[in-house]
This record gives sequence, structure tokens and C-alpha cells, in this order.
Amino acid sequence: MTLEILTPEKKLYSGEASAVTLPGIDGKFQLLERHAPIISALGKGKLVYKSATGVNEIEISGGFAECQNNKVIVLVEGALA
Repeated sequence: MTLEILTPEKKLYSGEASAVTLPGIDGKFQLLERHAPIISALGKGKLVYKSATGVNEIEISGGFAECQNNKVIVLVEGALA
């Protein structure tokens, strides 16, 4: 699936990912290939994604995620890669 991770200042990642784990406001959840459409608010925690280069982690303080048509867009604030 395609993953884009954006902050108000810059794009942190744009490319393919096989799994994305996000810190939802009610607990963490994972998005995999062909996940059903979803929009979710994010809380403080680790955003973890698995790409061709391996497993990557970004500490975030909140944001939003949308998954639709095998594309995940994550808008984050307070990201520390």
C-alpha cells in the first residue's frame, strides 16, 4: 500500500509500506494491505511502519490518519523521527 506521513512543515515519508501501526486515541491499531476505509484521530505514541528498508518508528504527539483505496495518509504534529 502507499503511505504518506506529513507534518505541517514537511513530508516525512512517501512510499510503499506493508504495515502501519498507529497510536489511536483509544489504543494502538494496525493497517495492512487493502484495509477497509477508515479515518481516525491519533494520540501520543509511536507510529511504526514496515517498508522495503525495514521497520521505521516516529514518535508523534497526535494527528489524524485516513486509509482509502490502499493508500494511507497520516497527518502528524510533534514528530520526532
